[in-house]
Amino acid sequence: MNRNNLSESVRQSLHRFDPPFEAHYGVLPPRPPEDSVPLENVAVPLANAHGALKEASVLAKELPDQYILSRIPMRMEALSSSSIEGTNSTLDELLEVEEDDADATDAASQVRDYAIALERILPLARENGREIFTLDLISQLHAATMQSDKAYQDAPGKFRKRVVWIGHGNIAQSTYNPPAPQHVQSCMQAHVAYLHADGMHVMTQDFITRMAIAHAHFEGVHPFRDGNGRVGRLLLAVMMAAEGHEPVYLSPFIEASKQRYYDALKAAQARGDYSPLTILLADAITETVHEFKRLRGDLHSLRDEWLTRASFRAGSAALATLNLLHEYPLLTIRRLEQLLGVSFPAASGAVDRLVQTGILVEKTGYARNRIFTAPEAVKLLNKPFGETYEPASPGF
Repeated sequence: MNRNNLSESVRQSLHRFDPPFEAHYGVLPPRPPEDSVPLENVAVPLANAHGALKEASVLAKELPDQYILSRIPMRMEALSSSSIEGTNSTLDELLEVEEDDADATDAASQVRDYAIALERILPLARENGREIFTLDLISQLHAATMQSDKAYQDAPGKFRKRVVWIGHGNIAQSTYNPPAPQHVQSCMQAHVAYLHADGMHVMTQDFITRMAIAHAHFEGVHPFRDGNGRVGRLLLAVMMAAEGHEPVYLSPFIEASKQRYYDALKAAQARGDYSPLTILLADAITETVHEFKRLRGDLHSLRDEWLTRASFRAGSAALATLNLLHEYPLLTIRRLEQLLGVSFPAASGAVDRLVQTGILVEKTGYARNRIFTAPEAVKLLNKPFGETYEPASPGF
């Protein structure tokens, strides 16, 4: 770690590691500030982001489940957040694992665990507000997201007991050294206190700035041996829910802006400059809401095209299935039976009808436990962040 890249205040926080790393120093992140922090060029991005958060709330109320396309965006969040850390899967693999995990890859299982953790924690965050933030919560989130990682060498959910560094395989070439393990507990206690927002910072700092400060602090402490990035980004959604906002899932934007994200974290951790990360998170919120609106419009257009392929009787199981494919573009007949609350023969008939029209395709080739997919919907949902959807054929 090059000390010349650190601000004077950060250099003053350096402490020497114990053997065998006694030639190196770690950064002891200060408590997150309660006073206002100097920021530059953030006014417009913050205003846009707060407008987007309000728009997200309005959009959520327009949907039948009072939630922004909850299932798929959560899974895209899980895919992108995991991909940033080098755990790569696809939407198809993830959805298939949720229907049948017999042949699940380690990566797909890890991504599924992230999505499930997010799905379970957000309702609790809405209900409990900032009181949800505890050391136990952070340990539980780590345990939940790392339970399927066979390569993880520590007990999931337990704070690290060894020196770690960020960047390169050798500490001598690291870009940042988090604090020694004996400081992790006290750093995380300060982190949880900041998330509670009982201090003056709830008055002196904008909420999105607080998100940036908290995220930089968590990643700077690096409380676990691995999985810190995933837990840290998961906590961004939890912070939004606890604050009363509709959660907006930022990892797809962050993945598409990965180098900017790393540079912004480095500026906050090495120089105490929170402007780049505040602006990045503000832009992520704004662009993610815009992306959702585009996605919603594309899904409406796709559904309208599907309706031209056949005559679907009002109230039929086939039409009801068509209206579920934006959330369940891959499913089994048993899953559909549960979702629609109909008999197995009725669900099977609905699937057959959609297979006949080319909307669903059977992908396993099995005689039993078949899995059906809506490939056009999967392609639309799986497009990279910010890219325009290109229909599979003329008319789409």
